[in-house]
Amino acid sequence: MFDIQKIRAEFPILSRQVNGKPLVYFDNGATSQKPQVVIDAIATYYSEINANIHRGVHTLSQLATDAYEASRTKIQNHINAQFAHEVLFTSGTTHSVNLVANGFASILKAGDEVVVSALEHHSNIVPWQMLCEKTGAVLKVIPMNEKGELVMAKFDQLLSDKTKIVTVNHISNALGTINPVKYIIDQAHQFGAAVFIDGAQAVPHLKPNVQELDCDFYSFSGHKMCGPTGTGILYGKEVWLNKLPPYQGGGEMIKEVTFEKTTYADLPHKFEAGTPNIAGGIVLGTAVDYLNSIGFENIQKQELELLAYATEQLSAIEGLKIYGTAEAKTSVISFNIDGIHPYDIGTIVDKLGIAVRTGHHCAQPIMNFFEIPGTIRASFAFYNTKEEIDIMVEAVKKAKMMLS
Repeated sequence: MFDIQKIRAEFPILSRQVNGKPLVYFDNGATSQKPQVVIDAIATYYSEINANIHRGVHTLSQLATDAYEASRTKIQNHINAQFAHEVLFTSGTTHSVNLVANGFASILKAGDEVVVSALEHHSNIVPWQMLCEKTGAVLKVIPMNEKGELVMAKFDQLLSDKTKIVTVNHISNALGTINPVKYIIDQAHQFGAAVFIDGAQAVPHLKPNVQELDCDFYSFSGHKMCGPTGTGILYGKEVWLNKLPPYQGGGEMIKEVTFEKTTYADLPHKFEAGTPNIAGGIVLGTAVDYLNSIGFENIQKQELELLAYATEQLSAIEGLKIYGTAEAKTSVISFNIDGIHPYDIGTIVDKLGIAVRTGHHCAQPIMNFFEIPGTIRASFAFYNTKEEIDIMVEAVKKAKMMLS
């Protein structure tokens, strides 16, 4: 049974007030809230087993190591990776993208091509631009249309033997568009190109099956799926992770060090230099368990109902325009009201206890396409309700009246 009130009671922050009003939290695309079980798990780690991992024979070190590696295995099973050593702990999606882009500097040469999409977050644009500047490779862009969908016919035309890696997000953070990543992966593989999927916005809403997708890399951040900040995962096929050089040098990622030569550790440790966010890695596994206990079918049903309801209610406001009307979409609504800056709307609704995001959402090319400075973004999670949407809609109407 999906008991929304029971679920909401598991998130302490949802019972607080902001500016004297009950909190309505619609900024889940930026970061999700954390259930008590995740908060408790952080305290338990530091209270009971805090120690460094992989390096000690003492009991606490062994307990911490076992818990950390158990979380890795848990995440392997969650995304259906073939091997646990294909699952790398990172600090988040940005770290993961930079790790792979840095590694491809040893593979690309001048004239090779990197394909990104017009729907990307800056963190899946800038590292590839830096890679192209370093190697002389050329950046190509899959265009988008007015509905916020990628133009697949243009993508097909971009592919060639020069294409070495294609990198796209699974779901757009700014518009909620669900991209046809399986098609993209299959087409790119016909030309021998690797494919990197930014799953940061996808994993709160669905369970990626990396073997079924057949992607070469898949990344996501823990803090968007009820886990701690500063945590993330990079999945990479074993064959690709073995091709890439280490991203950082230091402890843990070595096999043997002399002043003449250093040899590197096997996967996954080759890419995990230094003391990691041990508590975060362990508790990310707790967050995965929590989401699976809710059930992703239940999560999707609740969020799609919220999306449909909010779309209907907001569309009834005169002068309001929604950006991103793709057929395949998750629970994100980006909108503006004619003649009013999104920042002004966001400021007023915040005074009424409502948290939405305003601005370009680290996706300036999308805003440039629509010729707007930014949008108001309401992004819903499974713990949100239609009653909260009603509160937001009334607040937007009030803001419009005050600013018109």
